[in-house]
Amino acid sequence: MSNAKVLPLLEPDNVAACCPPLNERPMSAEEAEVAARMFKALGDPVRLRLFSAVASHEGGEACVCDISDVGVSQPTVSHHLKKLKEAGLLSSERRGTWVYYRVEPSVVAAMGALLAGATTTA
Repeated sequence: MSNAKVLPLLEPDNVAACCPPLNERPMSAEEAEVAARMFKALGDPVRLRLFSAVASHEGGEACVCDISDVGVSQPTVSHHLKKLKEAGLLSSERRGTWVYYRVEPSVVAAMGALLAGATTTA
């Protein structure tokens, strides 16, 4: 018997926006802080590789044991995963001795919406 649970797909209406699209209106100081924290977390090459490894892993989640081969020590991997969690980009769940990470789809969708507005031309 499996303990796996199916996560619901998020509809666009359920996306928690961190901030408005760049071409909609100027960001407030609070919105800029939230967006900067997320982008700063992804600004490190090791974190970006870890984020990509989780996002592209089969089933949408990855055990830390499957993604730790990014050229740094295990404590450093844990540090970077913690920073991604603190930025709200990943969530985690402990299962026995392993921790499984998954990308927070609503946050990624909000980041995409933020940037999508900047690509439209007049």
